[in-house]
Amino acid sequence: MSVAVVNSFTVTEFVNDKAKFEGFVKEWFAMIDENGDGKLSCEEIRSRFGMLVPFGSETPPQMETEIFKRFDEDGNGALDPNEFKSLMTEIMHAVARGIGGSPIIVALGTNSLLLKAVQHELATPSS
Repeated sequence: MSVAVVNSFTVTEFVNDKAKFEGFVKEWFAMIDENGDGKLSCEEIRSRFGMLVPFGSETPPQMETEIFKRFDEDGNGALDPNEFKSLMTEIMHAVARGIGGSPIIVALGTNSLLLKAVQHELATPSS
């Protein structure tokens, strides 16, 4: 676990870096795709949802199902990589809105959503 100071800029700049964010999404997709079939079932998402929702939030199973349905654009009962990217983009933007522009101190787990954003910010030269 590590501690970092973040604000909405930390998160939005990471999402806006298309190549880095795409790599992040592919990495997480592979981690969640337990059976390796190239799509994420509602159960696979549900079993890992705690990893996707930052700050250790508890999400009721009904809400998880509704979120899944919202991003299952073709209605086939699974999220493909593009649908999953839409989900991850929305989660990251929601985190950025929640943090706001003022810096906050957060504890980051090794598989934290924010960890990649912080690592991206640290690796990006200041302008």
